[in-house]
Amino acid sequence: MLEYKVLGSDPTKEYVIFLHGIGGSVNIFFPQMKAFRKSFNIIVVNLPGHKNSPSVSSYNEKFSFESVTDEVLAVLDDVGVEKAHFVGISLGSVVIQHVLSTAPHRIQTAVLGGAITRINLLAKFLLMLGTMLKNVTPHLYLYSLCARILMPRKNHKESRDAFIHEASQMKREDFLGWYNIVYSVPDTFTHVNEKGASIPKLYITGEGDHMFRDDVMKDTRHMPNTSFVLLSGSGHVVNLDKTEPFNKLAISFIQSQGQMDLTDVTEEVINSHH
Repeated sequence: MLEYKVLGSDPTKEYVIFLHGIGGSVNIFFPQMKAFRKSFNIIVVNLPGHKNSPSVSSYNEKFSFESVTDEVLAVLDDVGVEKAHFVGISLGSVVIQHVLSTAPHRIQTAVLGGAITRINLLAKFLLMLGTMLKNVTPHLYLYSLCARILMPRKNHKESRDAFIHEASQMKREDFLGWYNIVYSVPDTFTHVNEKGASIPKLYITGEGDHMFRDDVMKDTRHMPNTSFVLLSGSGHVVNLDKTEPFNKLAISFIQSQGQMDLTDVTEEVINSHH
């Protein structure tokens, strides 16, 4: 069972579950807690290989996004929640895409920050380079290199440092276990349009998320029940770079069951579609 914590048990409130990215932890969502707790019960989860959750090597079957999805749904079962609102960042959003494709009946709405829908040529090259280096390089060095490539700008420094700090507590075998399944990220998105068509989805991406921004914008444009927002001054970790607009967008989207309201964040939005 994954390490998790439930904040709030108000029977009149719905549940929101937060999923972090590789190297992160529940701490990455600290800026969301106060705002979300006003309206929701919260479940924060440490994914496999992070903090006190089971190592990726502890599974009988080969570690995969299927393994992670099963564990996340087991948390909902343990809490006694049939359906929840899902909020993810980076590979946490990738996990949500897999849930949308395999168990959409467990999702009320989905907010996907810093999402990844495909691995472009540059990302493939970097993954190949990392594969060559991973057996001769300390994993934290490899993670730091990836973080600096994904979040290169000065205004990304706080988010970059936060993720590197969290990743420093990750074991080498766990980091490499996640690294090895990054190649299968596009597979998590392939069936979202079909299987998760009826679920309201909000993709929030930062303008500085140069690696994945354009593909996410393009891939979500004609999807049913899907909204997209591009926030100015933000990089890959959009919930940390632009906490207030992220919270406003996500909370209003969840509360309205899928209606995007840009009223209070107009100055922060560069592009959007729904």
